[in-house]
Amino acid sequence: MVGRTRAGSGTVTLAPARAKVCPSRRWGRRLVAAVGLVALCTLPTTAGATPPQDGRPSTHAPLYVSDYGNNRVVRLPVRGGDQMSVPFEGLVRPTGIVGDAAGRLYVSDTGNNRVVRLAEGGGQTTVPTDGLSRPLGLALDRAGSLYVADSFNDRIVKVSVADGTQTTVPTSGLLHPWGLALDEAGNLYVSDFVNDRVVKVAGDGSGQSTIATVGLSQPTGLALGAAGDLYIADSGNNRVVRIARGGGQTTVPTSGLSSPLGLALDGCGSLYIADGFNNRVVRVRETGGGQTTLPATGLNTPTGLAFAPTGTRP
Repeated sequence: MVGRTRAGSGTVTLAPARAKVCPSRRWGRRLVAAVGLVALCTLPTTAGATPPQDGRPSTHAPLYVSDYGNNRVVRLPVRGGDQMSVPFEGLVRPTGIVGDAAGRLYVSDTGNNRVVRLAEGGGQTTVPTDGLSRPLGLALDRAGSLYVADSFNDRIVKVSVADGTQTTVPTSGLLHPWGLALDEAGNLYVSDFVNDRVVKVAGDGSGQSTIATVGLSQPTGLALGAAGDLYIADSGNNRVVRIARGGGQTTVPTSGLSSPLGLALDGCGSLYIADGFNNRVVRVRETGGGQTTLPATGLNTPTGLAFAPTGTRP
């Protein structure tokens, strides 16, 4: 049994029953309300995922889910079929997930402080990185660079998939960055979990800005629609909000969410939500309504979601 408490200062801590909560208040809030499976000092929470930038999924593409509590990744056919486990090895608390056009699937192996890659047809490797601490959200750009929300280091790192070169993305004031998303212009969006905001890092190098939002609490997963609308898993408020490309915030009509974490869009008008504390994945129309629960067996705090681009299937 896991408890979730909120102190008068707004600090959130999670700990199993009869276990001590980590004394650090800073890390207490960092490990948030979203996963609540383990004590603060052992493992972090979850991450969101962005749709791949090298292609769009089809309505028949499978949905990949990082099944945090079961240390695995599963593939869910969203239009019927059987659930399958993806053959990753040695995962500990997987979170962020993203696929590329070459059929490779990347997963934040959060408990092992690394990112792993599975090639189409098998073959797992570790992405060369330096000094990651509890990586969460992932995103890929068209040039083949992988972005990693290096949460406990309060930074975003960019890793060249081709040669392994790692750089730190220039940002300011991040505290426990979580979900990532990239738009067509190369602008990077980051859910700044502890600061209850989403920031945009301009792809042209012109700096960082804060997205205009109202009332966010512990934002986690992010997803970008084809029209440029930004979807945010507002986990502390048990909702998903949409920020229109031209500005203006609305709440996506959903029912019964409990700590929504990862988000994904299928490119055909449907939004998928990892409903963390309800151990399920739900689908709604991007405009809201028509909510259904995907058939799935044994999920335990689903976190990151991703569609691989059309024609790929790890």
